Amino acid sequence: MTKQRRSFTPEFKREAADLVLKQNYSYIEASRSLGIGESALRRWVDQIQKEQKGITPQSKALTPEQQKIQELEARIARLEREKSILKKATALLMSEDHERSR
Repeated sequence: MTKQRRSFTPEFKREAADLVLKQNYSYIEASRSLGIGESALRRWVDQIQKEQKGITPQSKALTPEQQKIQELEARIARLEREKSILKKATALLMSEDHERSR
């Protein structure tokens, strides 16, 4: 029998971490009250603390600021790929046009 992996929203993760960070719950108290694993809660708290220091996570961001940064970085990467494609297409069209003019 396989155990299905649960997933949690960034909002839930932030609220769970806030129990430890802002409401002074212990990790054990907070994880038991929410029905989640203590190690998961520790990871979320650690990630929130790093994000608040300005460190962009490799995984999906939890804080709104870091989420926005990740969205903008993805947009920049997409635009740079599009720009590269357009440069190559322009060069190809220019070389074809040059060949036709001979």
